[in-house]
Amino acid sequence: MENQKNVTEFIFLGLWRNQKIELLSFFLLLLCYLAVLMGNVTILLTITCSHLMEQPMYYFLCHLSFMDLCYTSSVVPRLIRDLAAARKSISYHECMTQLFAAHLMAGVEIFILVCMALDRYVAIFKPLHYTVIMNPKRCSILIGMAWGLGFWHSITLLLMVLSLPFCGPNQIDHYVCDVKPLLKLACKDVRVVNILLTANSGMVVVVIFLVLVASYILILYHLRTKSSAGCPKALSTCSSHVTVVVLFFVPCIYIYALPAGDQNMDKEISVFYTVIAPMLNPLIYTLRNMEMKISMRKVWSQMLHCKLR
Repeated sequence: MENQKNVTEFIFLGLWRNQKIELLSFFLLLLCYLAVLMGNVTILLTITCSHLMEQPMYYFLCHLSFMDLCYTSSVVPRLIRDLAAARKSISYHECMTQLFAAHLMAGVEIFILVCMALDRYVAIFKPLHYTVIMNPKRCSILIGMAWGLGFWHSITLLLMVLSLPFCGPNQIDHYVCDVKPLLKLACKDVRVVNILLTANSGMVVVVIFLVLVASYILILYHLRTKSSAGCPKALSTCSSHVTVVVLFFVPCIYIYALPAGDQNMDKEISVFYTVIAPMLNPLIYTLRNMEMKISMRKVWSQMLHCKLR
């Protein structure tokens, strides 16, 4: 009977345990979520309705914005609702669905960032062969691989959690169903699962982060030694990518690479990659990108012209 699951629902303890702070957080997070929606929808429309979709960098950026929308929408709407609710409950099946969806979207996003780094690496080091190497078919294959690896990551975590018995208590010290807070509620020894979790999430995130940082260091070093006219644009693009990578990966490393502990600020730190990073990504990729700004003006002026006709 070890695998018997008596818990049919979980209770979130929430982001804060102060009702006044939670009420303030409700309005702030609502504004942030609206900013995420507006910013990423703007990028999606700008790229898909312009010639930018034909360029690999913007093709990957379009998919990154879509993942930001999906990932944030799998977590933040329920968080906003719970901040205003007296009882923050979620059924067992809904919890497992949220766990799978959030890790699927986050996993795909991580591998899209790898694709974007690969794209910049080829553009800088193999400029003459860039269009041949990063052709549309290869870009589509890379996106397909990102989805495949993201699915493998999320289904592995889900199967690990589904194998655990939950007999009570059922209070999750978090605002989302995630692996580490759920492990604290399991009615069995979870040391082996903790090791598998660290291998599946923590070490993978650390390794990918180090590879990305090393690749961008090589790119930036290579650009610094050049004096061509395109270098300032390439430097601006790479620095934007580095900013996004740091915003996303550093909080993930803190949460998934460090062992679970009562003093960890996991739920507070996780706000950075669930809300802050998806909100800032559109600003990072548009404010420093003249090509995006020009295309944005053209697309929105065309849409406005069509409405007025």
